[in-house]
Amino acid sequence: MRYGLFFISVLLIGCVSTQEKPVSRMQVLFDTDTNNELDDQHALAYLLFNGSTFDVRGVSINATRGGGNIDSQYAEAERVMKLCGYRDPLPLYKGANSSFDSIQSSVDSTNFDGKEAVDFILVQSKEPAKEKLILLAVGKLTNVALALKKDPSIASNIRLVWLGSNYPDPGEYNLDNDTSSLNYVLKSNVEFEMVTVRYGQPSGTAAVSVTQKEINEKMPGKGPEIIVPVTGRHGGEFKTFGDYSVNLFAHIDYHGTPPSRALFDMAAVAIVKNSGWAQKKVIAAPLYINNKWVDRPGNARRITVWENFDKEKILADFYATLDNYQLAEVP
Repeated sequence: MRYGLFFISVLLIGCVSTQEKPVSRMQVLFDTDTNNELDDQHALAYLLFNGSTFDVRGVSINATRGGGNIDSQYAEAERVMKLCGYRDPLPLYKGANSSFDSIQSSVDSTNFDGKEAVDFILVQSKEPAKEKLILLAVGKLTNVALALKKDPSIASNIRLVWLGSNYPDPGEYNLDNDTSSLNYVLKSNVEFEMVTVRYGQPSGTAAVSVTQKEINEKMPGKGPEIIVPVTGRHGGEFKTFGDYSVNLFAHIDYHGTPPSRALFDMAAVAIVKNSGWAQKKVIAAPLYINNKWVDRPGNARRITVWENFDKEKILADFYATLDNYQLAEVP
């Protein structure tokens, strides 16, 4: 009898310890040009609605040639965060308007273009943590390169995941907006992963696309309903991110057959959440010179390239997350 009671006690203790075991969430800092196209907004919402997976430390903004200056980019991120249920003060920081080359000599001054975001990246990268901070960048790499320039020691604390490039082919929007920042990162020793775009090819995030019909059917009313409506960038007032998504898709051009739009940046968030939704390979770090990739097979520096994204699983999880969202805790 005593042995039976002992056995039951062990089982109960085991159950309690299992239930109380804390769930480890990935610490993520999101760096984005939010007002460019519409994939950034969906990536940010998807990230914020995955509270059981991500510990979102905050959002830093950069400005690329589409979507206006840093104030316009900031305003769109603010809209999305509020539509996702977050209230002021938001952990949202303005970064660089211009390029790495034009700013890098000023990073030790008391004020420079992008200082707010750069300082935020530096602070977060130095926070004590068991795992590296995931710096998930879905715009140009200016803010990240400036942070590494200002304090190279943070490289060992960061896992940098960047949505950008058509590697091994040339071009791509995020890359072209600041090639000097990309090359600076490639020459650094930060852990670096490129989530490929590859326009028109089935192997990049360009293949993770949706039609307007699909959005109109699946997105209305998705996410929490906020009390004070948010005015969208195309006008109108919205109380849910899902309704705003429908509006964004009503004001965009479509490509291909059937006409669709890629959610490039959302796919980058997805493969951080589940690495099984894409394939990766490790290569010697190349450089991007005169608008083409220069491979350096003898280079000891290694980076990761992501490709062949599972469109169906990524989109299924995106919609499921919107149906069963859990808000990420933000500082």
